[in-house]
Amino acid sequence: MEKKKVLEIKNLSVGFLSHGKKMNVIRDITLDVFEGETLAIVGESGSGKSVFTKTFTGMLDSNGYISNGSIMFDGVDLATLKKTKEWLGIRGKRIATIFQDPMTSLNPLFSIGYQISEVLRLHHNLSKEEAKKEAINLLKKVRIPDAEKRYNDYPFQYSGGMRQRVVIAIALACRPEILICDEPTTALDVTVQAQILDLIKELQKEYKWTTIFITHDLGVVANVADRVAVMYGGQIIEYGTVEDIFYRSAHPYTWALLASLPQLGSKEDPLSYISGNPPTFTSEIIGDAFAVRNKYAMRIDFLVEPPMFKISETHSAKTWLLDPRAPKVEKPTIIKNLSKRIKEVSSELKKEIEIGGEKHE
Repeated sequence: MEKKKVLEIKNLSVGFLSHGKKMNVIRDITLDVFEGETLAIVGESGSGKSVFTKTFTGMLDSNGYISNGSIMFDGVDLATLKKTKEWLGIRGKRIATIFQDPMTSLNPLFSIGYQISEVLRLHHNLSKEEAKKEAINLLKKVRIPDAEKRYNDYPFQYSGGMRQRVVIAIALACRPEILICDEPTTALDVTVQAQILDLIKELQKEYKWTTIFITHDLGVVANVADRVAVMYGGQIIEYGTVEDIFYRSAHPYTWALLASLPQLGSKEDPLSYISGNPPTFTSEIIGDAFAVRNKYAMRIDFLVEPPMFKISETHSAKTWLLDPRAPKVEKPTIIKNLSKRIKEVSSELKKEIEIGGEKHE
């Protein structure tokens, strides 16, 4: 049975005006997002991940604009919406976002309970008493201990992990169809990170939303995603299932991301890193954006942008290495035994969580 598409992005391009110059930051992205799945968007800082997903909620900075393409959501082209009132029935209510730093999402002047209750009253027309009761239920749902007592606490009285749980509760209050998680665990320690990821997965099963997970950490992706889109230079350069990306990846940038996973470091295989810097978008990108950092680059990579080559029904990559005329190259040795190492790391992390217990930090 074919899955329903909840978002259809076609030929999307986004630009920014800076000091009188136009910068093309998102460059001709086409991507479908399916109902109930978890799609991870992966790439270094500056690759365009957050800018790309901000177009789904009309939250581009004031100097940003969609220069081409469409974003179809339930028959509406989100790329055509300009005014705040046009977004009222979509932003937060149908497409919600959890950000990296929960303190940027929570108002320090109002109590936790008040902020959740206000969302419930705004979107569901509940009375003050009804909203308070439901807010306490939501705090329990995200595993805040002593929810009734902590309803009147302020954000500064919560730890980072607890604040992130509150932000998730606010998202739940909206009952969204799509939840965008923008690096939601980056600032948390590894044990709390695992707890937050498990909570998001558990709630997704119950509430049946679609998750778009933004991260620079492929180690996180292995635990949450169904499909993965790898971004570089404002483009999706490879996408596929988790198995495709981890075990059958084809783009040198994806190889480099996998090879630099901290979990793979050992005395026998020192930790790898990606030399150089991502493109700055201040000048036109010619050829493959990754060419200047790619040790497998060929002359054509500096001259002509590669097409997206279809590898299988679920897997495609944008690299000239997939052209039949290209020389055959070997993946880095460190990622050849990726399956075995990931299983070892997952086992180690599980033990750490069990030893640490449910800390709620």
